[in-house]
Amino acid sequence: MGNTIDLIQIRRDLHKIPELGFKEFKTQQYLLGKIQSFSNERVEIRTWKTGIIVKVHGLNPTKTIGYRADIDGLPIVEETELPFLSEHPTEMHACGHDFHMTIALGLLANIMETPIKDNVVFIFQPAEEGPGGAKPMLESKELKEWMPDIILALHVAPEYPVGTIAVKPGLLFANTSELFIDLKGKGGHAAYPHLTNDMVVAACSLVSQLQSVVSRNIDPLDSAVVTIGKITGGTVQNVIAENARLEGTMRTLSSEAMDKVKKRVQALVNGIEIGYDCESTIDFGSGYYQVYNNEPLTREFMDFIEYETEANVLECKEAMTGEDFGYMLKDIPGFMFWLGVDSPYGLHHSKLNPKEDALQVAVNVLTAYLMKKGN
Repeated sequence: MGNTIDLIQIRRDLHKIPELGFKEFKTQQYLLGKIQSFSNERVEIRTWKTGIIVKVHGLNPTKTIGYRADIDGLPIVEETELPFLSEHPTEMHACGHDFHMTIALGLLANIMETPIKDNVVFIFQPAEEGPGGAKPMLESKELKEWMPDIILALHVAPEYPVGTIAVKPGLLFANTSELFIDLKGKGGHAAYPHLTNDMVVAACSLVSQLQSVVSRNIDPLDSAVVTIGKITGGTVQNVIAENARLEGTMRTLSSEAMDKVKKRVQALVNGIEIGYDCESTIDFGSGYYQVYNNEPLTREFMDFIEYETEANVLECKEAMTGEDFGYMLKDIPGFMFWLGVDSPYGLHHSKLNPKEDALQVAVNVLTAYLMKKGN
């Protein structure tokens, strides 16, 4: 690596400063400092909100290759006991975005040092975990002027060993939507239930009914998930709850199934209003479009890994994971792949600790790929 950078130290620095979507101020400043420290005359840098776009001009470009890394953390209290623990007590890089940024910096340093024929645009995207930065970033004038012709990205995968890349042509990640349901009835004394409309009871009934959406409304040969992960309601043990709130997520492998799930959820909530004489509101929150890998580009990448690198490539199955990179792939041909990082704890777990050996593996593979693809 010409612009020699310490991948492990960078990863640890970034791990200490996780920030939530569109609040990645320290992260942006850290990244800008690193990029500027090894940039040269062929490099242009732009910012968009808390994100960064870097264009490395090619020697004789015929196309622009895009590489995207997400930069935000999660609202999770870290429990790894690492010496470089998060300095923000309620936030953590529990989805590996510290790895994603570090790999992008390593690849950027290599492409700056060793020019290739084509342009390369590096996109450091905020707010992947929510509310979603990919779609508005795509629509920004800053990125529109440097729009890639093809684009790629990776995501760490705790379940695969270091040295393994897992990917598949076509559908990789699901369509996703948040789900927030508020119920309002009539509270009162626990000794006089006949004078109230109990929203804890209504909420429990609704949770049970929601379990029928997938089992009885979605084609068994299709796939969908409706999960309620949080319920809140009431104030104290001897007062009947006037309000209840359900928070969850919905995931499907087709956009048609997502439309069907949303319509069915709405119908069930309408029924709860009638059955429990209450008011309701539904907020489907932010939703992410499916990650659909371009088939020829993905096959080409898989062959490259198998025959021209020391990494192992596996064809994986699609997952119910959500990723707003799907919006970029909707408009730009490209692909996303899983990078094995071998952790006993999964994504979004408070003890996630990916193996740092994977950083150099990814930088080596991606550098070799861009050298071939962009020359």
